[in-house]
Amino acid sequence: MNDALPPRRWLVRGAVILVILSLLAPAGIAAVTGTSDRADLARGTVTEPANGTTVVGIQGFHFQDQGAKKKPARLVAAGPKAGTKWVHNGIEDDVSWFYDVDPLDNGNLLVVSTKPAHTLVYELDPDTQEAVWTETLDTDDTHDVDMLDNGNLVVADMRNWENGTPEDRIFVYNRSTDEITWEWKFKNHYPESTDGGYHEDWTHVNDVDVIDEHRLLLSPRNFDQAVILNRTSGEIEDRLGSDGDHDTMFEQHNPDYLESENGTPTILVADSENDRIVEYAKENGNWTLTWELGGSGQLNWPRDADRLPNGNTLVTDSLNHRVIEVTPQGEIVWEYYATWGPYDAERVAHGGSSNGPTIADMDARGSYDITGSAGLQPGTGDGKTFAATLESTFAGTPLADLASEAASTWSHVTPWIRPAWMTGWQFFFTTVAALILVGWGVAELVFQRRRLVGRVRALGSSR
Repeated sequence: MNDALPPRRWLVRGAVILVILSLLAPAGIAAVTGTSDRADLARGTVTEPANGTTVVGIQGFHFQDQGAKKKPARLVAAGPKAGTKWVHNGIEDDVSWFYDVDPLDNGNLLVVSTKPAHTLVYELDPDTQEAVWTETLDTDDTHDVDMLDNGNLVVADMRNWENGTPEDRIFVYNRSTDEITWEWKFKNHYPESTDGGYHEDWTHVNDVDVIDEHRLLLSPRNFDQAVILNRTSGEIEDRLGSDGDHDTMFEQHNPDYLESENGTPTILVADSENDRIVEYAKENGNWTLTWELGGSGQLNWPRDADRLPNGNTLVTDSLNHRVIEVTPQGEIVWEYYATWGPYDAERVAHGGSSNGPTIADMDARGSYDITGSAGLQPGTGDGKTFAATLESTFAGTPLADLASEAASTWSHVTPWIRPAWMTGWQFFFTTVAALILVGWGVAELVFQRRRLVGRVRALGSSR
């Protein structure tokens, strides 16, 4: 009776095949039943229609300076109920990336985009989709340009590497004379040891905002801090965070300056590498964390957060490929999905940056999870993502730091290579199945090596 059973190696092979099929089954079912355009440009949860149009700058994906047609750099506009109103495609203008977009007082948009080794800044008329004026700056991959009251441009110039020295700077560009009329260099105010020493992307200064006539808010991302600069004196007045202090901020994007009713300085910022939105208030001489949103792994590399006049916050959740408006308690009231890698979102009716009350003024201090997502993009529903599960599983163990680093790498890298219809868990199971398949192939080669060598020799001798 035992002679009727297959050899043990075939039982092992059969078990391996069953394991591989079970791991691939969830992704296979999703591929058959899902649709790849669900998370392209789509409405998510909308319980409160927005006050007018929301414009989103989508970074896009490119390879060797060529934009990807399926993942293009775009500007898109979503209506009050999160329906797409128009799309401005960067491929038509040979644009590699779109970054910051700011509503202007005349209803047009100030757009920052890049081409290889250049930054393209222009005023876009959303009705005609035509540029009113265009400036081409000799800067590499600039993420943000703001307009001063006199029409001149203040520019965050990153990766300005010359003769082995970073010349990263903030400068004012006079559009009438094509001249730089003021500049401020980071190397004159930070030691060379900052961020591990000089290198080609030393500051990665990704944002500059005008606070008032004399002050600017800067975001040297790689220094893990937001800086208030007095443009008149050239001195740093204040800074939130410090180099390497990842508990406060970790490679942040797009901080906004607010003041509470009693004049307390406040900074709202997308704490990108910590996958959360935070707000700090300068209380009793110290920066105090007053609000944290999505710190349990619900956001994936957020890069913009604006406080709206109604007290809600508009968040650009970049690698979840969506923009959400949330209440101070974290409930989503408006959600719009926009691939690929949205960088900045602005509610046009309220102008650029934040124009709303502080968390302290709303008496809403605390740490809040995000609720109410439509979950159209894998990882944005109420379930825990693979990365969040990995981190929480090993929290408090000797492997906590390693698990946290692995979770961060996973959540930041896989959205760029994972099919849009596949969840993080399905991608993980598929990866495991692929590794098992490779291991099986190697094992078969080792097990069958003598037979394979014999066949090769026999084939050689027959010739």
